[in-house]
Amino acid sequence: MYDKLDFIQEKYDALSRKASDPEVIGDQPTWRKYVKEMNEMEPIVKAYAEYKKTQADLAGAEEMLGDGDLDAEMEALCKEELASLSRKLETDAERLKLLLLPKDPNDDKNVFLEIRAGTGGEEAGLFAADLLRMYTRYGERLGWKSEIIDLNETGLGGVKEAVVLIKGRGAYSRLKYESGVHRVQRVPETESSGRIHTSAATVAVLPEVDDVEIEIDPGDVRVDVYRSSGNGGQSVNTTDSAVRLTHIPTGIIVTCQDEKSQLKNKDKAFKVLRARLFDEKQREKDRERSETRKSQVGTGDRSERIRTYNFPQGRVSDHRINLTLYKLDYFLDGDLDEIIDGLITDDRAERMKSF
Repeated sequence: MYDKLDFIQEKYDALSRKASDPEVIGDQPTWRKYVKEMNEMEPIVKAYAEYKKTQADLAGAEEMLGDGDLDAEMEALCKEELASLSRKLETDAERLKLLLLPKDPNDDKNVFLEIRAGTGGEEAGLFAADLLRMYTRYGERLGWKSEIIDLNETGLGGVKEAVVLIKGRGAYSRLKYESGVHRVQRVPETESSGRIHTSAATVAVLPEVDDVEIEIDPGDVRVDVYRSSGNGGQSVNTTDSAVRLTHIPTGIIVTCQDEKSQLKNKDKAFKVLRARLFDEKQREKDRERSETRKSQVGTGDRSERIRTYNFPQGRVSDHRINLTLYKLDYFLDGDLDEIIDGLITDDRAERMKSF
């Protein structure tokens, strides 16, 4: 770890010298590049300087205590200072480890949230609708904006499938742990005997990517247009504005009928297609380093059961970190931070074990 820190310090100092060179200052693109790199390294450099200062103070306190010519009061004070500095050094070291963890390059991106009803028939569709509202409310709490890309509803107010673009800084960093199977246990309104049913819905969280990250050959995509339809198949648009994209090499199908403009629907559909292709690419990399992923929170596998929502007991349980909260109503209203913070903390702790 310290070799890495020394390397970062040396690189920061070298960049600082370059950024101060009048010739570089005159070349604004290059100067901005150097300043940007320095800004990214600055938190680590400052934390390392603090660590070394604490280390030096600790060494000084140990030397003073080792002299042996202190009176009882000064010796007690010196021991107290020594203990305090030792604790601070441990804290400084943990902070450095945290700062050195590789940052997910997708963390600051917007996300496409895909929710699909799973096993459980109409009850699964109603639960999928609950999840859609839950994530929308969570986004509202954080000042994010949600934009429906595609919505396929059931006859009773449920959701067969929904695709939502959630825009907000850090959206992916907070929601990326939500991919997987969400299970609900409750008595359906249609159940006269009061028997508890178990249903499920799947969630996929994909970072929004641009053309540079994923290039799509237009010849690989079949574009079909059709009329938008609402609940129960009722026509809500008299023009062929809805768009269906089929990516021939992978078989991925994307639909979008949210906008009245065919052009806007096509643009949104291509954004979703890029996100899904990027996700496939990332998942392939993850499979190649599967042993590493085993040490992380979840695998992002669509078939992995990650959470249970139990209505009779009013609890929500996340199975990856064995955390249960007895405030299901608040959770479904978008109060997700306690579990999401727990997932982030657990993930960081696992990754820090590599130091």
